[in-house]
Amino acid sequence: MWWAWPFLPALVLLSELSVVRVQTAPCQTCKKLTESFIKGLERTANKNFGGGNTAWEEEKLAKYATSETRLLEIVESACEKTDFECNRLLEQIEDQVETWWFHRQQEAPDLFEWLCIEELRLCCPPGHFGPDCKECPSGPGGTCGGLGRCEGEGTRLGDGECVCDPGYSGNLCQSCADGYYREKSSNNSIAACAACYHSCKKCSGPQDYKCLDCKPGWILHDNKCVDIDECGTELARCPSNTYCHNTDGSYECRGCDQACVGCMGSGPARCKKCARGYRLKGAKCLDIDECSERAIACPGLNEACINEEGSFHCDCANGFIRRDSICVENKPPAGPEKGLFDDMTDDEVLVLQQMFFGVVICALATLAAKGDMVFTAIFIGGVAAMAGYWLTEKGDYMLDGFLKGR
Repeated sequence: MWWAWPFLPALVLLSELSVVRVQTAPCQTCKKLTESFIKGLERTANKNFGGGNTAWEEEKLAKYATSETRLLEIVESACEKTDFECNRLLEQIEDQVETWWFHRQQEAPDLFEWLCIEELRLCCPPGHFGPDCKECPSGPGGTCGGLGRCEGEGTRLGDGECVCDPGYSGNLCQSCADGYYREKSSNNSIAACAACYHSCKKCSGPQDYKCLDCKPGWILHDNKCVDIDECGTELARCPSNTYCHNTDGSYECRGCDQACVGCMGSGPARCKKCARGYRLKGAKCLDIDECSERAIACPGLNEACINEEGSFHCDCANGFIRRDSICVENKPPAGPEKGLFDDMTDDEVLVLQQMFFGVVICALATLAAKGDMVFTAIFIGGVAAMAGYWLTEKGDYMLDGFLKGR
C-alpha cells in the first residue's frame, strides 16, 4: 500500500463500486495498463531524485532507476482518472506490481507477459486462445492461413474458430466464399479471391455471363442470373391493402393509395375497390365533394361545409363562432351599461342642478305664500343659499357662460 495513499479515497470508492475479482478482469484492460506503465518507464528513464545532493541520495537511498519514488511516479499516471476499469485493476494488483518492480524486472523484462499472461492469467500469447491458451488453427500463411483471425486469440476467451476475411471461407480460410472466385496466379502461390457479378453465388469470373449458380431471387439462364419477378408468381406474400413491387433479387410490399381498398399497383387508378369518401369516375377512385351533393351536408344553422380528401367537416360561417354546438354571431363583448348623465358635460350637469334647485325654490315659495311658517323659513334659507352660491366664483362662471350662449 506504499503508493496507494494519494489515491486512497478514489480506490475505496472503486472497491465499493465493484466486487469483480481480478480473474474476471478483461485482458484488454491489463494490456492497456502495462502499456501505460512502460510509457511511464520511458518518460522517467533519464530522471533522478532531483535533490541538492543527488549522488548522496542515490548512494544512501538506492538508485532512482529502481527506487520506490520512481515507481510511485509511474503508477500515479498509469490510469486516467475516468478509467474505472484500469483503476480498479491497478488497486487489485498492487502486490504483483511491487514484486515485479523490485524482484523480477531483470529476469522478466516483458511486464505484459509476466503480469497479464503468467501471473494474472488474463491473457494468452499471440496465436493462442481460451482458458488453457490452446493454439489457434494455423496453416500456410500463419494463424487462420493469414486470411482471418482466431476467435478469442490473445485472451482467455473464445472458441478458437477462424473468422475469415471478406471473400474467404473454410476452417483455415483457404476457400473462396459464396459470391467470390479464385483469380489466376502467375506463380505457385495461392491466388486471391475476387468478387463475382452481384447476382452470382458462384462464378468463374467477374462478368455477368460467367455465373455458375445464382443468389436467392435470381435464376440461371445461359450462364447469366436473371431476376425473378416474384410479383408475377405466387412467391410474393403481401398483406391486405398493399401491393407487390419487384426489386432486383427480391420484392417489397408498398401501401395502396388512400382512395383504395385493396389495389394492384400505385395510384387511384389501380384500386380493387374505392374507399369510403371516394367514387369511381372513369378508371380512377376520386374524392366525393360532399359539399356539392344535393343532400344538405351541414344542416346546422349558420354552418358551412368544408370538403376534405375522402371526407368533409362542418364549420361555422364567417362571422359566427361555435358555442355549445351551435353557431352564434361573433359579437364583441358588451361594455358596462352607461348612466343617464354619462354623456353630459360638466356645464350641462351644473345647469340641470340649478334648474332643479330653482324648481324646489319655486315650490317652497308657493307654500310660503299660503302662510305656512315652516315652508316660509325653508324658502328664505334656500334663497339665501342660492344667493350665496351666485356670489361665488362658480356662480360668476355659470353666469358668464349663460350670457355667452353656452
